[in-house]
Amino acid sequence: MTEIPNPSARDPVPVEVPGADPAGLRVPSSGAHRVVIVGGGFGGLTMARGLGNAKDIEVTLIDRRNHHLFQPLLYQVATAVIAPGEIAEPIRAILRRDRNVRVLMGEVEGIDVGGRAAILRDGTRIPYDTLVLATGATHSYFGHPEWERYAPGLKTLDDARRIRARVLLAFEAAEREDDPAARERLLTFAVIGGGPTGVEMAGAIAGLAHHALSQDFRRIDPKRARILLIEAAPRILGTFSEDLSAYSRQALERLGVTVLTDHAVEDVSEAGITVQGRLIPAATVVWGAGVRASPAGAWLGVETTRQGHVPVGPDLAVIGRPGVYALGDLAQAKAEDGTPLPGLAQVADQQGRYLGRALRDRILHGRAPQPFRFRSRGNLAIIGRNAGVVQWDHVKLKGFLAWLVWGVAHVYLLVGFHNRLVVTLRWLWAYVSFQRGARLISERDEATMALISGKPPAKAPLP
Repeated sequence: MTEIPNPSARDPVPVEVPGADPAGLRVPSSGAHRVVIVGGGFGGLTMARGLGNAKDIEVTLIDRRNHHLFQPLLYQVATAVIAPGEIAEPIRAILRRDRNVRVLMGEVEGIDVGGRAAILRDGTRIPYDTLVLATGATHSYFGHPEWERYAPGLKTLDDARRIRARVLLAFEAAEREDDPAARERLLTFAVIGGGPTGVEMAGAIAGLAHHALSQDFRRIDPKRARILLIEAAPRILGTFSEDLSAYSRQALERLGVTVLTDHAVEDVSEAGITVQGRLIPAATVVWGAGVRASPAGAWLGVETTRQGHVPVGPDLAVIGRPGVYALGDLAQAKAEDGTPLPGLAQVADQQGRYLGRALRDRILHGRAPQPFRFRSRGNLAIIGRNAGVVQWDHVKLKGFLAWLVWGVAHVYLLVGFHNRLVVTLRWLWAYVSFQRGARLISERDEATMALISGKPPAKAPLP
């Protein structure tokens, strides 16, 4: 294995920190303290910026992709509202002014806890004094990984591109289909999961069919597309109040979405989905029903929750692993009342800010931090044009005002002025014109036609 040394780092000599907790922090008597962050999402990136330009701290951020992605807007890429590059920014560009932070593009596949090193897939070892895991989560198919082929989830830009291709190609295939039953299957879109992702995705597909594509075809009427939102629980948006959940359902139904609650999916195949023992033919299925934390818990050899979350203490330190911290979707952090914090971008963002300050104070000044406290900015979900829901504690908004608040909040959270400006202009144009700006299908996407239509592509796809 190869070890990448840090030229400014020396072997740390443990010293006693007054008031320090059992987090295993080792403060070197000389040289720089090496902080390794795995994951460039909201938590990892915000934390790296919090440690930026800190004297005597060398930060290494590792991510398998070279960009930071604003996941809450992925569904708008998947439904051709905005282009992929408008919600992503190169990590190196974001951190260019933080001279003590280096970025490595690589995939971590293990942690040597005793030797204090992160191990990359190619065997490279990245030594650390303090390790922060912000590796996020992936899709969970509840023991049915074979469903992923037919029901892709939405976590990456590649996921969004694949779903966009499936949605647009379904309309294209329906335009040239002569068999009524096959055409009906092609124009049936099923979204599994009634959380914010599923609700926003179903509403966006409805907007695409009823507005952007409504005048573009001659043999089919996109407005006749059947859009299903399927949820196993008694109601959609279960984290919102019952009245906002009921409003959201009514708003979706006004858009032409059929909402099926108390319907657990039993099977997903090329033919469609099976619920309550009945097959519903559908060419396009989108998965938004469950997530599972990354395998970082297995790397550490700690006991995790059923969904793979790693238990952490009040300061986000991994229990039983000195010098290791976890945040974001990976961590099972708890609120003041003892309930687990939700897997939201705002949670990861606040944890990253907290941990950046906390580690700076510990490493440079030997001060133990106060426990992390999450301050909710509210739950937000957009349903469609002029329709959204927002909930802060006892304050509730719905309709146009909630839709406007949702838009302002998401533009604010985007990284980079250019991204904010472009997305705002794109939304304004889409609002005024009812048009979508990213409805292109590449030659590579034609291979998806076989999966959508059940027929071979017209020509061999490019390699």
